[in-house]
Amino acid sequence: MVVHQAIRLSARILASLALIAAITFAFTRLIPVNATTTGFFYLVAILMIATAWGIVESTIASVVAMLCFNYFFLPPIGTLTIADPQNWVALFAFLATSLTASQLSARAKRRTKEAVERQREMERLYSLSRGLLLTDAAQPVGKQIVQQIASVFEFPAVALYDRASGETYRAGTEDLADVETKLRDVAVRSTSLQDSAATVLFTSIRLGGQPIGSLAIQGPALSDAALQSVLNLVAIGLERTLAQQAINRAEVARRSEELKSALLDAIAHEFKTPLTSAKAITTDLLAAPAGELHQHQRDLIGIADESVDRMSRLVSDAIQLARIEGGTFQLNRGVHFPSSLISSALKQMKSLTDGRQINVKVADDLPLVSVDAALIQMVITHLIDNALKYSPQQSAIEIGARSEGSNVIIYVNDRGAGIAEDEQSRIFDKFYRGKTERHLTGTGMGLAIAREIVRAHGGDISVTSRPGEGSQFSFSLPAAKQSSSR
Repeated sequence: MVVHQAIRLSARILASLALIAAITFAFTRLIPVNATTTGFFYLVAILMIATAWGIVESTIASVVAMLCFNYFFLPPIGTLTIADPQNWVALFAFLATSLTASQLSARAKRRTKEAVERQREMERLYSLSRGLLLTDAAQPVGKQIVQQIASVFEFPAVALYDRASGETYRAGTEDLADVETKLRDVAVRSTSLQDSAATVLFTSIRLGGQPIGSLAIQGPALSDAALQSVLNLVAIGLERTLAQQAINRAEVARRSEELKSALLDAIAHEFKTPLTSAKAITTDLLAAPAGELHQHQRDLIGIADESVDRMSRLVSDAIQLARIEGGTFQLNRGVHFPSSLISSALKQMKSLTDGRQINVKVADDLPLVSVDAALIQMVITHLIDNALKYSPQQSAIEIGARSEGSNVIIYVNDRGAGIAEDEQSRIFDKFYRGKTERHLTGTGMGLAIAREIVRAHGGDISVTSRPGEGSQFSFSLPAAKQSSSR
């Protein structure tokens, strides 16, 4: 390639010298004119050479034209000496004018060429960006990117290494040998590498300061601005692919969660009818006079009645959890006293709290809260039920409320075995049961339901516990906004 360039340059120089020789021959042999006219034609020829070819050809032509002008047209003619000092001034003025004119012409040509190249690069970058925006998500995006680059910029070969997937994609009419190793090395080192022998450029692709891949291009060199723009477009294309994949995964997960919640809700409702019938039967049998049933039969019916209650609670929890996860439950807010929420929850738990010491401590002058009373009472009953299960029969349970900033804190304290620190972050997960108390009855959904209900109200729930010292479950509720009176 270098030899071909040298040959073409030599041919252009010979053509320039031939043009100067033709002007000299014409004005010395065919059309005799004065020196001024000859110098003007020499100058026009030099400008034409600079415009058509470049500064090297026009400079050589200027020197040769100056020598011909001196030898053939300035007295004494036929020699390179000048008799009249004024002719020296004219000769050097001609040389300076021709050199300056050729340089200006060559500079203007170079700038015009650069402007055309920049415009062409901008058009290609626009085509590339449009092509990347129209990529098909069903096909490998990396493969489409290299195909777009090779097609738009007419590169013989392009290769792309995607660090996230570890894949290398190729495009173009030629094949780059041993390109994977270099691409990985450039991506890891976040550098650029120029293979002069194969005219291949290896450069890293960065996004947010981190290398996410590398690109290899074989062909004519791009300007720094165009190359950086290509790298930015490729980085955006790869990042867009990752974002789209994350969105697709989230959508699949959401649809799966909705389907699971819908199925769970449907199954739970199917259980409700037979459970209601079974509860009615056991209640009626237990209400029978003492003489009608043997004690053994009454004990068996009592066990069945408790099992029906447990199953009913499990189904109710499943329905509630399905609605929460499916996003189908709504808050029916109202303004309530925290003390009334606690007292209502305790009434619902009366059958379970009989015989247990329950201490209620509600601070005076608590602000009102805007909540769904039924759901918040459900949260409190879950916490009370949890405390009853995990604390000794003879120990006291404390339920209270206090003001903390713009929130109302409702808490339940027990004197149970406590919760290990490594379990406290998991205690609100669905179906999670403590390691030491797995023999106790329960659905494993109560605390998960409580957390989602509290979060739906704009609050949060937490646990503070130490092994052997009991636990405190507390949740916050934003205070209701006070309406200003006029």
